[in-house]
Amino acid sequence: MVKKILNILIIQIIILSSLTLIKINHESIKETAIPSFLIIHKQKNKDKLGKLSIESLKINELIYQIGSEENTVDKHVTILKESVLPDKEKSIVFLAAHSGTGENSYFENLKNITVNTIVKLTINKKEYKYIVKEIWEDRKDGFININKEDKNQLILTTCSPFNKNKQLIVSCIEKESN
Repeated sequence: MVKKILNILIIQIIILSSLTLIKINHESIKETAIPSFLIIHKQKNKDKLGKLSIESLKINELIYQIGSEENTVDKHVTILKESVLPDKEKSIVFLAAHSGTGENSYFENLKNITVNTIVKLTINKKEYKYIVKEIWEDRKDGFININKEDKNQLILTTCSPFNKNKQLIVSCIEKESN
């Protein structure tokens, strides 16, 4: 019986000592230790630029700031650094994403887009509506050859679903406000 009581006391002392050490270590950190999952979530929210929506293709994807680690085709729809945001006159926004069947193939259905499809781009909480004007394939060489319009433009691009040496390019112009 005495052994049991001693064992219980020893266990309690160990627990109390551990809690005291944890409290001391916690106080020395002074609220600078934020769990990494909270940091990542907070960083992602801060880096959000907007969203791309194409209702007819069931595309509804977030877009992150150009300098963000989230702004990569391996994670999301990507805004290319050459883009000029639509709050500027004669803007041109370039968005790229994977096609195919993988988890990050956000433009898997882009091959089904048609002329006159409405594309919504929300940037910095303002929605811009575009209409698809042209669709074509071009060489996949790291460049996108387009004709610059007098209106704001949105260019969507992905690998061609039909030819591995080509890219699918969708050129959209901003829709007139009614």
